This record gives sequence, structure tokens and C-alpha cells, in this order.
Amino acid sequence: MTTSTDYAATLLRVSSGVLFLAHGLLKVNVFTIAGTVGYFESLGLPGFLAYLTIAAELAGGLALILGVAVRLVSLALIPVLLGATWVHVGNGWLFSGEGGGWEFPLFWTVAQLAVALLGAGAFALRIPALQRSLGQFA
Repeated sequence: MTTSTDYAATLLRVSSGVLFLAHGLLKVNVFTIAGTVGYFESLGLPGFLAYLTIAAELAGGLALILGVAVRLVSLALIPVLLGATWVHVGNGWLFSGEGGGWEFPLFWTVAQLAVALLGAGAFALRIPALQRSLGQFA
């Protein structure tokens, strides 16, 4: 029996996945990969972290949308979001401010914790091999 909690988990999972996918595509198509690497380096971060961030946002977003390994994926995306929070903390609280503040990435971090606690919800792609190997994290 599917409950309202299952539908709520699905709504949160899919909307988060769409946002991750959009942010990853923004880095690829608008800022460009080279531009994103340059930005990371301008922050004093190693350039390879830009590639990992883009990969995490694209693959993680797709996995969340499909409902694959949702708990594990949402937990794996939290360091990306904490990094974004760190990047924006000097810009103030409001994300609508110049340079974007830290409110949105921190809220998104909390949302991923909720996804990890709730699980995939309804309409998730169930892959038996993953469910057997990951158990509750599938």
C-alpha cells in the first residue's frame, strides 16, 4: 500500500534530482567545464573537484529522478552541498543577494538528509541486484 509519505518522498526525491541535473548542466553548458574548473581553482580548490562535482550532480540527479540507490546517492551529494554552502557563506544569508548566499545550499543539504531518511518513496526504479547489495540504502 502506497502512503502519502511515499508520495511526499517521491516529490522531494524527484525535485531534488531535477535541481541537481539542472546545476550540473549549468556547469557544462553555460559556465563550461573549463570555466567551472577555473572557478574552483580561483577559490583555492583543486580543479579536479570541479569534474567530480559535475559528475556527482549529473549522475546523482539522474539517480534521484529514477529512484536508484536513493539513500546512498543523497548522502553522497551532501559533501557537494556543504562545499557549495562554504563557497557562498561569505556572500551573506540570502541566496538572492549578489554572489548568492548560503541559505539555499544549506536548505538543500537538509533536504538531502530528509531524502536519505525517507528513502525512494513511490515510483522508484527497483533494481533487484542493487537492493540485495545495498539493502536499506538501495
